[in-house]
Amino acid sequence: MHPARPTGLPARPPDPRPDLSWWGWGDPALVPALPDQLRTLLAGELAVGGGLARPDAVDLPPPRLERAVFIDVVGSAQVLDEDEARLRHLRGKSTPDLLRLRLGDVSGVPDLVLLPGSHEEVFELLRVCSERQIAVVPFGGGTSVVGGLEPESDPFAGLVAVDVRRMNALLELDERSRLAVLEPGLRGPEAEALLAERGYTLGHFPQSFEYGTLGGFAATRSSGQASAGYGRFDELVLSVRVATPAGTLEAGRAPRSAAGPDLRQLVLGSEGAFGVITSLTVQIRPAPERRVYNGWRLPSFSAGLEVLRRLAQDGPLPAVLRLSDEAETALNLARPGELGSGGSGSLAIVGYEGPVESVELGRAGVGRALEAAGGVPVPGAGEGWAKDRYRAPYLRDALLDAGVLVETLETVAFWSSVPRVYEAVSAALRESLSAQGTPPLVLCHLSHVYPSGASLYFTVACAQSEDPVAQWGAAKAAASDAIHATGASITHHHGVGTDHRQWFELEVGLLGVEVLRAVKSRLDPAGIMNPGVLVPPAGEEEDAGFSA
Repeated sequence: MHPARPTGLPARPPDPRPDLSWWGWGDPALVPALPDQLRTLLAGELAVGGGLARPDAVDLPPPRLERAVFIDVVGSAQVLDEDEARLRHLRGKSTPDLLRLRLGDVSGVPDLVLLPGSHEEVFELLRVCSERQIAVVPFGGGTSVVGGLEPESDPFAGLVAVDVRRMNALLELDERSRLAVLEPGLRGPEAEALLAERGYTLGHFPQSFEYGTLGGFAATRSSGQASAGYGRFDELVLSVRVATPAGTLEAGRAPRSAAGPDLRQLVLGSEGAFGVITSLTVQIRPAPERRVYNGWRLPSFSAGLEVLRRLAQDGPLPAVLRLSDEAETALNLARPGELGSGGSGSLAIVGYEGPVESVELGRAGVGRALEAAGGVPVPGAGEGWAKDRYRAPYLRDALLDAGVLVETLETVAFWSSVPRVYEAVSAALRESLSAQGTPPLVLCHLSHVYPSGASLYFTVACAQSEDPVAQWGAAKAAASDAIHATGASITHHHGVGTDHRQWFELEVGLLGVEVLRAVKSRLDPAGIMNPGVLVPPAGEEEDAGFSA
């Protein structure tokens, strides 16, 4: 895409931007204090005791690599070997990631952090790393929750994190086609601010929005809260440019091309296993005149599933459409400090975005469908959900401090299978954690809908055991087995990483695994790109249950 570049482009957001907390989520100042009443309730309901303390500091091994290797490529200031920089690029933000830090486990910490400023610099870094057998983990926002930032680096001479934060410009804007060319290091708010100045939006607001980057959204097939209205992020990407160890890959030059298989799909969801995304051409839309979020209480989760299915298939379809089960509804609508006092039923959150007239038409049509299903409005519930949307990860930090093991997982299935998947995964989580002596609270909501199916998002809370990492590992494996056995997918929007790789292998089959290995072999001959993430290493076939 080469439209005329408007005055003021390329444009970048103002610097500096704050980093994620290295021991938790986001800004440490926003971690809430748990009320004494809630602590008492947790101790009584879940038998929660003390938790692992937050680390004040951790000791890192010295870097195995010399800074001089990369200074000629990106400059001395962009090659970081300080402990804090390395620590901030260690793993992602899953609960096991944070618990391992609290236990003092810093295995897999990068030796150096590299900050390239262009496609050419990224490509040269990958060339140097290939020659010297140095593993590379592409790094955007650092928000992975599935081990996507934990490559298997032991066979290599070292590990570097290639952080694309300096590549954060709006490069081009084609208003006639409504396309924007953006760099991968832009965080969600930065991209939205640059587009909003020109009257546009991406409409992509995942819970990681404040810290996630556009490159990360593309590399994991991220899905935002308004996916019903705007689509998943991979649907917004019209073309992409990638620096690989073997050269530059550019895919996508016109909408709905029939010129062979769509090579964009090798990049979207590739999780850095083939190369580093260096620019994206994305679909944009006019910024909405109005955003409205409403809450509705439906008689039951099963009744809610039926009406959401009809809306997804027959319309009218709002921009945001979510449904909590009875347990999550009781928690969401509870009065402060009163766990589970929110009453019965199933809470739906419905959001509308766009011109004022279309928003009002949508509200009327959806409202009629929900009322026909027995739904009643819940004043303030929609606005409250929107207000607190990005605060939940901070609550997790506070709960971990208090001794609660709290984590999430998600899947996606066809409508005909959704009830079966919901029951099987819920049961697997309860049985696994109860057998370990820590009966859990299991919550679930439907967060993304399509004509053929929907995603299920589970939240689990229980008392931490003596080994909470192993505790969650057993529960997650049981849930993943249930997901696979019921025909659902191992992931809808969190990605594969290393955590899901075993079940991903079963999902795509032996031939699918071999295709991915062949692609990686061509684009990354030395195998340096995020090794072990997404693409299973050779020799795992027997462990994955494949037969000859």
